[in-house]
Amino acid sequence: MASAYIKDEQGHLDLGGTFIPASQRPDGTWRKPRRVKDGYVPQEEVPLYESKGKQFTKNQPSYPVGMSAEYVAAHKAKKEAQAAKLSPVPLLVLQNNANKKKKKKNNSKPVEAITEELLKSTISENGKQDKNSGSTANQSTDPAKRLKNLRKKLREIETLEQKLKGGELKNPEKEILDKISRKSEVEEEIEELEARQL
Repeated sequence: MASAYIKDEQGHLDLGGTFIPASQRPDGTWRKPRRVKDGYVPQEEVPLYESKGKQFTKNQPSYPVGMSAEYVAAHKAKKEAQAAKLSPVPLLVLQNNANKKKKKKNNSKPVEAITEELLKSTISENGKQDKNSGSTANQSTDPAKRLKNLRKKLREIETLEQKLKGGELKNPEKEILDKISRKSEVEEEIEELEARQL
């Protein structure tokens, strides 16, 4: 657009100086000629502002400031030579892929062993363990804590029984009925723990 400016040095037009000539809009109407100062740049042609930091990061050298150009060229040549040495050979790549497939096949053996062990293991009815073997939960926790938790469980069961007898629980869920049915087991375990502590 800068080339579209007209300089009226002779003063034929009333505008004088530099001006933008009249132009037609897309809808067919005409714009009037506009006088502008010398050196005027329209908004579309003004370059975008970039801060000093942005300019620095764009033009930042990849090598330290002050390093000689010969050293930089030698360093680049050395890097390119190393990259050429490390470029993969097609046959070598195929052999590496075959080795990876073999490794994947070898990793399947531990999975088979684990599945065999799982097949050998059994789960008893109601998730209970034999009394002779003892549960791992009882062995890992402190007997005093276990006794406290069992007494708390017994209190909960008794309150559920009272609510059931009192009619507060009209349609008890299966979980609640299962909990109440375990009352005798909890009482037996409490007695065993109390006997061990004495």
